[in-house]
Amino acid sequence: MIAENFGVNCAAATPVGADGAPRLDLFAAHCKALLNEGCHGVALLGTTGEANNFAVSERKALLEAALKAGVRGDQLLPGTSSCNVPETIELTRHAVDHGARACVLLPPFYYKGVSDEGLFHFYASVIEVVADDRLRVILYHIPQVTQVPISHELIARLRDAFPGIVAGIKDSAGDIANMTAMIERFPGFAVLAGADPLLLPLLQAGGAGCITATSNLRSDALRVIWDNWSDPEAADKVTAAQDRINGWRTLTNAYVQLPTVKAMLAKARGDADWRNLRAPLVKLTDEETNAVWAEMDRLNA
Repeated sequence: MIAENFGVNCAAATPVGADGAPRLDLFAAHCKALLNEGCHGVALLGTTGEANNFAVSERKALLEAALKAGVRGDQLLPGTSSCNVPETIELTRHAVDHGARACVLLPPFYYKGVSDEGLFHFYASVIEVVADDRLRVILYHIPQVTQVPISHELIARLRDAFPGIVAGIKDSAGDIANMTAMIERFPGFAVLAGADPLLLPLLQAGGAGCITATSNLRSDALRVIWDNWSDPEAADKVTAAQDRINGWRTLTNAYVQLPTVKAMLAKARGDADWRNLRAPLVKLTDEETNAVWAEMDRLNA
């Protein structure tokens, strides 16, 4: 069995106004721009999208805004997890009903040290209550943030219980060995890189694509890698694209990543509201922002 290819997907940032309200117009325009710039899809409301800082109603409205602007449901990979089952069911059902290609599901992360048994029951409760054959689940492994890892044993059990529904995993732990081990153990399971520098080695190992933060700014370079990685005659082009994406990713980590990405988007999209974040996150200072913008100019030179 061959895993479904998901391609280049942006872990899209979410713009908010000075009052903290979602800027649905900016978000919809950003989604459309990302697709025009090379993304196959938009993974809205993940870590970079500040998902857990938004209410259920706001998360639904953001997805609907993208659709209203002309983005197709099969181009969307929304994060639909909450720390509780009822909200996760509500968000997941909403996404499925609006045609989302797949739902990206974090494990419940408030309680630490929970067992695989408990995590299995969380995911099973959502899948069984949504009860829709259209549902596709992308598990989300980011233990440095959640402190709740997704084990290979849990993946095996979920795949056995829900074949065809538990379709893949976004691995943001930065461990290529873990990703390649999942590719080898789980034929047909789509393994997606959560870090831009790992897209090329993951594709070479049989991976299915990526969901990354730097694609908010440089999806064009990631698309070059996706389109040309297997062509020996395009090796120099791929290397140049990888160097470009690495430089931009390094800049996103110059300060705290999320406010840095949003400061970069403020310059790239020409709207200062992109600098805003929801509490407890805070935007970069003007001095930090100017330093980031100067480096963007250098990288673009």
